[in-house]
Amino acid sequence: MSAGSAKGSQTMDRLADRFAQRTRLSTVITPWRVHAFTDHWSLLLGQIVVASFVVCALTGAFLTFFYDPSVAPVVYDGPYGPLQGVEMSRAYESTLEISLEVRGGLLMRQLHRWSANLMIAALLLHILRVFFTGEFRRPRVKNWLIGFGVLFAGMGAGLTGALLPDDMLSGSSLAVLDGLLKSVPVVGTRLSDLVFQGQFPSGAIATFYLVHVFVLPGIIVALIAVYALLSAPGRPARPGSGRGSGRGSGRGSADTVRRRPTASATTRGGLFLIVFGGLTLMAALVTVSPIWDYGPADPGNTSAGAGALWYLAFLDGAQKLVPPGWEFLWLGGTWVLALLVPVAVSGLYLVTAMLYPFIERWITGDRREHHRPTRARNAPTRTAIGVAGVIFYGVLWAAAGTDTIALQFGVGFEGIVLTLQIALLLGPVLGFVLTRRICVALQRKDRELVLHGHETGRVVRSATGEYVEVHRPLDAYERWRLVDYEVDEPLTLEPDANGRVRWRTRVRVRLSRWFYRDGIPPVTPAELRAAREATPHGADTADQNVLEESR
Repeated sequence: MSAGSAKGSQTMDRLADRFAQRTRLSTVITPWRVHAFTDHWSLLLGQIVVASFVVCALTGAFLTFFYDPSVAPVVYDGPYGPLQGVEMSRAYESTLEISLEVRGGLLMRQLHRWSANLMIAALLLHILRVFFTGEFRRPRVKNWLIGFGVLFAGMGAGLTGALLPDDMLSGSSLAVLDGLLKSVPVVGTRLSDLVFQGQFPSGAIATFYLVHVFVLPGIIVALIAVYALLSAPGRPARPGSGRGSGRGSGRGSADTVRRRPTASATTRGGLFLIVFGGLTLMAALVTVSPIWDYGPADPGNTSAGAGALWYLAFLDGAQKLVPPGWEFLWLGGTWVLALLVPVAVSGLYLVTAMLYPFIERWITGDRREHHRPTRARNAPTRTAIGVAGVIFYGVLWAAAGTDTIALQFGVGFEGIVLTLQIALLLGPVLGFVLTRRICVALQRKDRELVLHGHETGRVVRSATGEYVEVHRPLDAYERWRLVDYEVDEPLTLEPDANGRVRWRTRVRVRLSRWFYRDGIPPVTPAELRAAREATPHGADTADQNVLEESR
């Protein structure tokens, strides 16, 4: 930055300050005029979600000018030879016209599909980052809930959008959806009539078109707007470790820079162009959803090798892992547990993940505000829970491709299903135990580094004839990064006003002790001084020599 531009920026700052003070708008302008902004790469995931959604919305708006949701039968006479003379719906014919006749139509279709996939993938990674760093705690609980709301709306938009072409693949998905709705006891038939409007499968196209084009995008826009309003004035989390009180010192602010809205907008605009360019390149080179290969939908047929969308594959996998014979007759109807149990388990998994901040708050009793992330190793139980959840989801996701795995590797289908069933039961448990032990081991390693420093591989002989290994001490920032965390104490049993200890209190105390078990407290200044005093004089001299050589 030149001297003239820097002086002009300072002048504008003074003018803005005077204006804010004289008009009493300082409380409104100050958080937006200059705010702390972290430059850690992981925070780009949220911006990628927004950028991909913008691309998806723009391409979707383009497609609505040419797509016709009508299911009226027509005879195809377009340029694609294999389908000439074939009877199909107007929805499928208009999708073919977009792909093969509209200038840039195929690029827009594929760009729309790839941007939707990127949005869901980046959002899932963003949720994992927020969970493992503990950023879902107060005051960002609402942001966590909004993130899941965007995830659910995005999954719904992806599902409804995949059903609109009315090709053989979407027709197979509609048949599965109809069977799933009708399997719901008591109200299953009415749910199917509501979705399909009494006309299977054509009635669902008009219903899903309105939901896909207007309802779900509107929900996503509203949630993103609320998220932006909640996040902009607040103090953003800084990467690294952090205490619940949000205190920091030393060089901890080096990870955070102060930027203006113009600089932030420039950065986000550049990221949008990068995302847009990458998606355009993928859409131009990689084919997705070639509906001309599938043909029109036919209620009497299904497409071979059809599967669920990748982010909804865990629902299909949960159904494939249910043992056979899970159904019974009751109240004059057949209760198909092979469909109800997977949906219930998957729904419980998602709801538990969404409500986890409240569950952890109830267990730990921690209601403080946390303005900085926590290193995953410093919260062993939470990290282990997250790994167990990822393994559970991964096994269900892998189970969706059991038939493909059996075909590609030439192994028995029953053996793969049995292996995945065992992995579903034991995998999360083993992942939890191993992850917590690894986190505790990493904490102990950090403690040793703080007390003794890095090993240099050099051994020196002291004046007394003792051989001592040389350790290079940590600098101030590295030491702060390793000790700046807290290990809270578990809850204690406290009687109520009547002098009784309720069973809920006992359960909560036991869960709190389990959550904080194996927690290693950070090194205190007294322990650090004691470690330095216990270091032999020869090692201190050697440390100084190593430092001088490194400089």
